[in-house]
Amino acid sequence: MCNSDWYLHLLQVSSFVIPTWLQRAAQRVLHRLFHTRSCLFVVLHLALQVAVYGEYTWEVFGYCQQLEFSIHYLLLPYLLLAVNMGFFILCSVTNPGTITQSNQESFLKAYGYDGVMFQKSTLCPTCNVEKPARSKHCSVCNNCVHRFDHHCVWVNNCIGAFNIRYFLVYLFTLTAMAANLAIITAAFLTKVVLLSNMMLGSYIDDQGQEHAVEILFLIQHLFLTFPRIVFMLGFVIVLSLVLGAYCCFALYLVLTNQTSNEWYKSRRYECSCCKALQPHDRHIVYRNVYSQGVWVNLKEIFKPPTSSEKKKKT
Repeated sequence: MCNSDWYLHLLQVSSFVIPTWLQRAAQRVLHRLFHTRSCLFVVLHLALQVAVYGEYTWEVFGYCQQLEFSIHYLLLPYLLLAVNMGFFILCSVTNPGTITQSNQESFLKAYGYDGVMFQKSTLCPTCNVEKPARSKHCSVCNNCVHRFDHHCVWVNNCIGAFNIRYFLVYLFTLTAMAANLAIITAAFLTKVVLLSNMMLGSYIDDQGQEHAVEILFLIQHLFLTFPRIVFMLGFVIVLSLVLGAYCCFALYLVLTNQTSNEWYKSRRYECSCCKALQPHDRHIVYRNVYSQGVWVNLKEIFKPPTSSEKKKKT
């Protein structure tokens, strides 16, 4: 599914209440963001990292040193950052597997056609090349890509056969960074609470009644005392959960030898095309013909095939 499909539906629903000129302006902006290559999301990505690590370095790191946290424990986020940035650059600059008229023959021999999702002798009208199995034309990059997964706005590049391994390491280290920062920050705040014996205290409300300290009061107190740290903790916790879920999905795709594009198409085929186009007495379920076992599927990520071997014969 395209990254921008959601906003098309949104514009259709809102067309009854939003003026036409404002709709057109919104369409131009969103087209610029999601249908053309832009460094905007890369800049936003880097700005968020600078903000989070700036806060960690400026406040959390110093406080944790005072509380005698292990220095190796505190330096781990920087190590993860260095690894993450290295693979971010590799993912951004590596050719994902652009198919041209000069190299299309080698890609045509990489995979067999499944006859359902990928049909033989299909010509890309934009690139004017025969589309190899598992390839897709990216409307953002305006290229056909070998073993196309998706276009990632955060690295400003397509994710395909030749940079998927870099993308996965980038994704996993980004998740580890967020989780590591969340754990360290939560450990710091927890130690502050324990050392202050705050949970043993009490407070007086607006009506003058005394209450034992509760979790909600504790969070409010910590937010007033360390507002930037608590805000950063909330952000990295949410980020860890979102990225963690996406990591699980990405790992599932790797182990089953699917791409995001193929996974989405297979769901769409099973839900609509199969029921609409096939006779009622035939029940066809799409089967992934490219999976050859966990070990071989993993090897394919790190050594993607070109013309050396057909993965499946039709």
